[in-house]
Amino acid sequence: MTAETRLRYLKAALVVFGAIFIVGIYAMMMWIFPSGWGWTPSQPEYEQMIMGVYATLGIFLIRAAKNPLEHLSLIWFTIWSSIVHGGIMLIQALVDVTERANLLGDVPALFLVAFVLWYLMPRKAEAA
Repeated sequence: MTAETRLRYLKAALVVFGAIFIVGIYAMMMWIFPSGWGWTPSQPEYEQMIMGVYATLGIFLIRAAKNPLEHLSLIWFTIWSSIVHGGIMLIQALVDVTERANLLGDVPALFLVAFVLWYLMPRKAEAA
């Protein structure tokens, strides 16, 4: 994949993931697949905090899409925080039977975000 193509796809991925972070997480936790995105028993205060943090991140990802090369640290933060969050949720889902649905919900989604953004990030030679 050429550097230009990778950058074009990165811009699109930032907008898509940003929009998902802004509205998709809320929709998944509340209506679409609450057992795979929420907590059992429900913890509304925690869920509101998570939705607020991810909505804020989503806004900044969309802004970063205009010029990703100027926002590499934000993109790397998104990659690594998704890996860490997904890893913690993976362990919690394996240990706590009430969280097993997260293995089909937020755990793979977080790893997908991390992988896609990592794959599309400019290589060192391209960024220079």
